[in-house]
Amino acid sequence: MTHTTEVPLGPSITRLPVIGRALPRRAAPVTLAAILLLSALLYGWALGPLGWGNSYYSAAVKSMGHSWTNFLFGSFDPAGVVTVDKPPAALWPQVVSSKIFGMHGWALILPQVLEGVAAVFVLHRTVRRWAGEGTALLAALVMALTPVTVAINRYNNPDTLLVLFLVSGAYALTRAVRSDSTRWLCASGFLVGCGFLTKMAAAWMVLPAFAAAWLVGASGPWLLRAGRLLAAGAVCAVSSLWWVAVVAWWPGRRPYIGGSADGGAWELVVGHNGLGRIFGESAGNTGGAGPSKAFGSEPGPLRLFSEQVAGQIGWLLPASAVALAVAAASAVLRRRGSGPAGKRLPGSGWVLWGTWLVVCGLMFSAQEGSFHVYYTTQLAPAVAALTAGLVTALVRAHRAGAWWALPVGAGTVLVTAAWAVAVIRRVPSWNGWLGWVVAVVGVVAVALLIAAALKPRLSVAAVGGAVLAALLAPGAWAVSVPAEAGSVVAGAPPSAGPVSFGVRMLGGGGPLPQGNKTPGGGSLPKGFVLPAGFGGTTLIADHRKILTYATAHSEGARITLAVDGGAVAASTFILNADATVIGMGGFVGGDDVPSVRQLAEWTGDGELRYVLGSSGGITALQGGEAGAGRSRWLTENCAEVPAKEYGGSGSAQSRMAGGAGTVLYDCAPARRPR
Repeated sequence: MTHTTEVPLGPSITRLPVIGRALPRRAAPVTLAAILLLSALLYGWALGPLGWGNSYYSAAVKSMGHSWTNFLFGSFDPAGVVTVDKPPAALWPQVVSSKIFGMHGWALILPQVLEGVAAVFVLHRTVRRWAGEGTALLAALVMALTPVTVAINRYNNPDTLLVLFLVSGAYALTRAVRSDSTRWLCASGFLVGCGFLTKMAAAWMVLPAFAAAWLVGASGPWLLRAGRLLAAGAVCAVSSLWWVAVVAWWPGRRPYIGGSADGGAWELVVGHNGLGRIFGESAGNTGGAGPSKAFGSEPGPLRLFSEQVAGQIGWLLPASAVALAVAAASAVLRRRGSGPAGKRLPGSGWVLWGTWLVVCGLMFSAQEGSFHVYYTTQLAPAVAALTAGLVTALVRAHRAGAWWALPVGAGTVLVTAAWAVAVIRRVPSWNGWLGWVVAVVGVVAVALLIAAALKPRLSVAAVGGAVLAALLAPGAWAVSVPAEAGSVVAGAPPSAGPVSFGVRMLGGGGPLPQGNKTPGGGSLPKGFVLPAGFGGTTLIADHRKILTYATAHSEGARITLAVDGGAVAASTFILNADATVIGMGGFVGGDDVPSVRQLAEWTGDGELRYVLGSSGGITALQGGEAGAGRSRWLTENCAEVPAKEYGGSGSAQSRMAGGAGTVLYDCAPARRPR
């Protein structure tokens, strides 16, 4: 199979195919350095106001630093009772960072910043091997300015490292296709497997794209291509599942795997993080289940264009669709021998990025289980590569004499600008003037494209205007993330642009402070009150007194305090104290850990004495049968500690599920009700 490559123009210059001008060779690395610096500023500016980010994972990072077993399995609590509901790979760099810099919120997000910048760099290297330097620079810029990517890279969720592994896998695959290398093909499978260790089956969504790109772009007989692909698949399987095997065959005591129905990792793969994500928790398990659609739009073919999602990832989806159409049409014309002459972009790249976007986009659109808008950062590399590839393809087609290149290019600019204006007008109170600017720039860019057909010297300005029209709105939303960091509640789910929907988490309970905002595209329920202890910022006064009391009277128990209501209720205690505190029931209380039998054994053996009960709650976030069983056991076997004994107020507080309660139980055998 013949592979196309960029032809060097001499020892001191390089050609940027987007604009087609000879520039000094140093221009490319300087431009790339500027894009990487921009990425670092967007991802790393004003980290302080972000607090602990996702306190669930932050608490786990602290606990994982207590022992190698906790580190290996990703234990949420220092006692090693239950893990987080994901594999631990994304948290490992954060643990290392916390050991180097101390346990600070910014120290946990710093690895995310570095991983985000690295992903932009690796995408540049990947696209450069496919379509040349200019296309690669534009793709890197598009990804750097993707709003949802900026938001999630300033947060401590696993998605950032997942994207880095997947883009790295795409790089290895591109090298495999270009050099006909089985070694690089297996490396791509290995890297996708590493992605599996951050977010499980989410990493496997790109496998159809990788397989199709290899089969289309590789040389040799089809049977040989398939055989080499199977070898890479085997590497991917081993790289993905070794941790699952370790969990299954671990000879000693290990934590219960959070989010699973039976405490095992394989059930987590198939259930909570597998079928449960696609079809809802009823298709998987109910352990660790949260609200199916509370944090994103309704599933359907237009989800990515919805009010909640469009401003995060959807700006360039129309342009990406045009890119796929142009690539398909060009392939058909080439087969018929009627396409424009000149150099074309290799088809394997179009297949890789196009299939990546289509498969992942369809999965996100159909996902009936838990869905957050920041999941869509996984689409960013494909959107960036396709958009940049479209610009290059149209410029090359125009130079080759294709009459359709100009109207397609101008039409794409108009549609992209019009769509941006429509998204902006959904929330006109937030920088609504930007819509007028985008409209004007779009019209000017189209005029320049038409003028450049008559006066080629205007081509640079025309392409630059088109890129500006496409990136102005998403760039503004991206910049808003660090710019408004101080006005958003610490620990809130990450998003960009106008923030008016979602459940922002902060400790202490009560309504949102004045001037603080919540993300997305809807509105909070009337009278919404944030839960006390939900989010890991500070302990309320009663909780501090309870913890002090339990520490003083636990009589050397292995577990100082067990908090009913799940990990989100216990994270505040873990982050703000050095006592051994556990959250009963995994993430939101639905896991059967500790079981009633374990509670009886622990309290009988003196390993646990005090349990903090939860109160109130939203049905979707309740602990289910497991949580109800623990609650019954507490009331039947433990004595309530009067608030005056620990100096608490004993006042009732309105709270959502996940907020730790103020009912302290003493479960020592001598204190049990008779």
